Amino acid sequence: MTFKGLPTVFLSLILVMPVRADEGMWLLNDPPRQLLQQKYDFELSDAWLERVQKASIRFNSGGSGSFVSPQGLIVTNHHIGADALAKLSTKERDYLREGFYARTPAEELKCPDLELNVLMEIVDVTEQVNAAVKAEMSPEKAAAARRSIMSALEKESLEKTKLRSDVVTLYQGGLYHLYRYKKYTDVRLVFAPEQQIAFFGGDTDNFEYPRFNLDICFFRAYENGQPVKPEHYLKWSKRGPKENDLVFVSGHPGTTNRLETLARLIYRRDHSHPYTLARLRAMEALLRQFAELGPEQARMAAHDLHRVANARKAFSGQYQGLLDPAVLARKEAEEKKLRAQFEKSGRKDGPDPWVQIENTQKKLVSLERPYALLERGDAFWSELFGIARHLVRMTGETPKPNADRLREYRDSNLESLRFHLFSPAPIYPELERAKLTLSLTFLAETLGGAHPLVVKILAGKAPGTRAEELINGCKLIDPAERKRLAEGGVKAIEASKDSMIQLVRLIDAESLRLRKRFENEVDEVERQAYGRIAAVRFATLGRSVAPDATFTLRLAYGTVRGYRQEGIELPFHTTFGGMFERAERQRFREPFDLPPRWLKGKDKLDLKTPFDFVSTADTIGGNSGSPVLNRAGELVGINFDRNRHGLVRNFVYTEEQARHIAVHSAAVLEALAKLYDAESLVKELSSRR
Repeated sequence: MTFKGLPTVFLSLILVMPVRADEGMWLLNDPPRQLLQQKYDFELSDAWLERVQKASIRFNSGGSGSFVSPQGLIVTNHHIGADALAKLSTKERDYLREGFYARTPAEELKCPDLELNVLMEIVDVTEQVNAAVKAEMSPEKAAAARRSIMSALEKESLEKTKLRSDVVTLYQGGLYHLYRYKKYTDVRLVFAPEQQIAFFGGDTDNFEYPRFNLDICFFRAYENGQPVKPEHYLKWSKRGPKENDLVFVSGHPGTTNRLETLARLIYRRDHSHPYTLARLRAMEALLRQFAELGPEQARMAAHDLHRVANARKAFSGQYQGLLDPAVLARKEAEEKKLRAQFEKSGRKDGPDPWVQIENTQKKLVSLERPYALLERGDAFWSELFGIARHLVRMTGETPKPNADRLREYRDSNLESLRFHLFSPAPIYPELERAKLTLSLTFLAETLGGAHPLVVKILAGKAPGTRAEELINGCKLIDPAERKRLAEGGVKAIEASKDSMIQLVRLIDAESLRLRKRFENEVDEVERQAYGRIAAVRFATLGRSVAPDATFTLRLAYGTVRGYRQEGIELPFHTTFGGMFERAERQRFREPFDLPPRWLKGKDKLDLKTPFDFVSTADTIGGNSGSPVLNRAGELVGINFDRNRHGLVRNFVYTEEQARHIAVHSAAVLEALAKLYDAESLVKELSSRR
């Protein structure tokens, strides 16, 4: 397929343009040493890498962070800490909106279900995984064999090291690495600013630049009742970055699709993204309407609303990229080169992998939406439904041999699963009813009111009536009831009259049937095809192309510099003074209103202090909270966003205008010392072991 109407000059530029630039979310066990040496005269030492690796943290609620003191102090974004802030909040005290500061260790608040992971080791297990899958196997048997060996490797690693162990698929099936993590589950809140300053500008400024956000949050990790003393932590830079400085981002990017075939991207454009955007818009509208019912409803919905609105805007930007002929033309040019190498190498000892992937997209047309609605749970937007499904499946799966279970119930994952499943975090029935009503309505809108699944799930009732019946008849809000059912096993589940348990049992056979079809007819076929494509890529380009993001630790690099937009030169950083000017121009109307302490304390601040800054480093969703480092490995910023030009980075990298955005390290110290009277926190950040 070709893209007509593009200027010949542009197409030629696509074919000769540098592939790398500052592109790459690099594996820590395969870093870009040569690229950094050649372009920036920087020697990436093993000691530097180890310190950064073991100081970097994955937030399992979604996001990144880092140790920043020898007493286990951790920094991340306010919007990454928002899940914990919301769960710790009450009707009387809204920490998400009002902020929080523990002046002493005794005042630190323990988070109910926050798990942090620190990567300790990576082991290449590609040979073992590939050896388990034989060429003559059907996709179903191949998927089972792969699942079995991955579970066995994880269990063996867990028993040997006592570390969380996950086999991660890289290059969509080209490599398999075993990641071993030190896990922390006693995590306590230390500091959070007010939401008004953490998210100044709100949705209006989201994915835009210039920005003025103190998007930070501090936690502390504990072990055996005492603050953790990490082997490695990042020293806080008082100076921060300067223009044109080389910087690094060490974090956990979520998902990219740069190595997907053109056929897969076109399917996303024509099917997946329109479906996702329709769902997100409906969810956002529901949450905004719910929040308008009153202050307490606004508090209940705040975290979900921010998350959904952020996702809607991100997917909208990605969709614009998929609609851009230049983006797809670039992908087509890259694919043609790779396919030519495939033909030249004589590797055609099986089906054409690009054709295989194109054929799976045809199957997805009828499979993806029912699969997403039932198995992914899009039709059941409810924490209670998720809890019920885990209880039903966990009690059924755990008696099986480890190798035969669904991946989420393998031995190496059970401890983390139970930690979240039995969380005492609050669940709000009023919000659950509203969300479930919306998602049941979306189910009917998507499949049609007469569809057998819709008829079965609604049970002869309107979505609102059915949702109320399900929420009112559910006792799983109580963690003790969840534990009772989990301990009672299959018999307790079968005897349960709980409405959500019964709903899960009603649809689970069909849901699992769709999952099996998806895994065997799409996922396994694509995995094998992408594995063959990866082999061609390795033979042609070596490891000069980083794998797509997988929510595992990666290292990105770039330079601190501004850019030109709509004829205006945007500086590499903003200032406190610039924020006050923007607020005044907007007459302090929401979302440009400022917390009282900032209005009253303006004269205390050095208004020339850098606030937020941008660089060309390659980041994506999941990198939120990632430390931004200088050559010395010091923390000079905390990544929190991309600009709108960077949203297309899910599919292609560009650095002409695309930037990631971070809070400047100097801004954090200035605000903590002069507005929050947090001298003890400043002192800790400035301390050295």
